[in-house]
Amino acid sequence: MGIISWIILGLIAGALAKWLMPGNDGGGWIATCGLGIAGSLAGGWIGSLIGLGAASGINLGSIIIATAGALILLFIYNRFIR
Repeated sequence: MGIISWIILGLIAGALAKWLMPGNDGGGWIATCGLGIAGSLAGGWIGSLIGLGAASGINLGSIIIATAGALILLFIYNRFIR
């Protein structure tokens, strides 16, 4: 998957993660979208390691995996910032 696809997938995942886990984040939407991009990378990597499949394009399965990764990173970010 190309870098542009990863960025778009990460932005979608970051927006979904922010919508699913609202709250007062330190960086707001910009930090959440950055965490979404990192979450899409982490979610795809972890998903491929445990056999769920990797993020392989912009489709529903990839969005779910990337959003799960973004939610985990957002949760960790919120715990360490507060």
